[in-house]
Amino acid sequence: MTKTDSIYEVPRAPAQLPLDEPWALLGQRSPNAFMRDYWHKRPLLVRHAIPSFALAKAQGQALQSSISANVLFGFAGNDGNESRLVKAKPWQLEHGPFRKGQIPSLKSNDWTLLVQGVEARHPAAANVLSWFRFIPDARLDDLMISIAGVGGGVGPHVDSYDVFLIQMEGRRRWKISAQSDLSLRDDLPLKILARFEAKEDWVLEPGDLLYLPPHIAHEGIALDAGCQTWSVGFRSPSYRELLQEGLWRLAESLEDDPELATIYADPLQGATKDPAVLPRLLEEQISKHVRKLALGEGKEYLRGISAYLSEPKPQAVFEGPHDAMMPKAFWQTLYSKTLVPHPQTRLLIWGDEVFCNGEAVSRGQTPAVQKAWKELARLHTLALGRRAKKSSKNKVLMDTNPEKWMSGENSLYEAYCSGWLIWI
Repeated sequence: MTKTDSIYEVPRAPAQLPLDEPWALLGQRSPNAFMRDYWHKRPLLVRHAIPSFALAKAQGQALQSSISANVLFGFAGNDGNESRLVKAKPWQLEHGPFRKGQIPSLKSNDWTLLVQGVEARHPAAANVLSWFRFIPDARLDDLMISIAGVGGGVGPHVDSYDVFLIQMEGRRRWKISAQSDLSLRDDLPLKILARFEAKEDWVLEPGDLLYLPPHIAHEGIALDAGCQTWSVGFRSPSYRELLQEGLWRLAESLEDDPELATIYADPLQGATKDPAVLPRLLEEQISKHVRKLALGEGKEYLRGISAYLSEPKPQAVFEGPHDAMMPKAFWQTLYSKTLVPHPQTRLLIWGDEVFCNGEAVSRGQTPAVQKAWKELARLHTLALGRRAKKSSKNKVLMDTNPEKWMSGENSLYEAYCSGWLIWI
């Protein structure tokens, strides 16, 4: 790094995003306009999506990525992180964790290191995700960073999900195509297109962004050593997956229904000439209970789907505080400090319920705790001190004394003890 170089400090987006105003990130389009015209429809190239890079360059400076190569290599060496190393000429794929020396030097060519879920490891990556909260949290997957030597890439391929590709360091050449032939080569360890015919070709510099909807063929090739591309990806589960997960959780919830624990009885059953046939009375009774579940309206298994979509990534590990506060001290601290979700925590609202890391955390809680969970889910922050005094919206929280707040099993306190929520 030269004397004129500096690190790009990633700002965190405000909790309430201006959805009707033009954003540099979206090429002076508002989030509403972007979602209407581009989301899940067509690609979008945005030059100077992060204006800081162009401003620094105009002043003879060069902004560096917020996360250095050595830090990324350290993440790839941790067995709690998902990482892959792709080498070209010939194509090779290796899975982490990687020991020192397994990752090529930045001066070497034709390699790419991919590190998933960086938002859970570094605040800069978590801040970048906050920029995209105009898209439902239920769709968010994670932030992946690829770092590469010259010529590095993963070959021409397609993704089944939406992705924002942000150039953070060095240059990368992107070629894309809306081709219908998506057949793959069967002789490689990677999903590389058998026939790729690029229709558009761009070189992205630091601060540029490329949005790609699903099923757009694309290939990115690093032009500089240490090229970094930050990829914000959005999950695209199949309807089969969603329904299976929702119905599985619905089946679990049946354990809590005392009526379903009663034994099937058929005092009106008559003698039958065909004992092999399922009894009509049994069919009727089962149909009656199924109708009570209102499956046709989707309500019961939507609760299960919400729980599923709020689950953290499989690699997520939470550690509670070493010296956890007692409940009363926790309540009092809410008025002097700010509580936020752990970077790996996922929150989702369905109806009046809030789900956190797969659990229905607001069910059966006091009005104050339910309100607190909704604020955490919507704003990713909970601070009851000065803001609570200025806003009547927090009256439910302000009028609560410690004994009432912490009565019974308080899920907010339990989430803090589990490491799902942390102080800042």
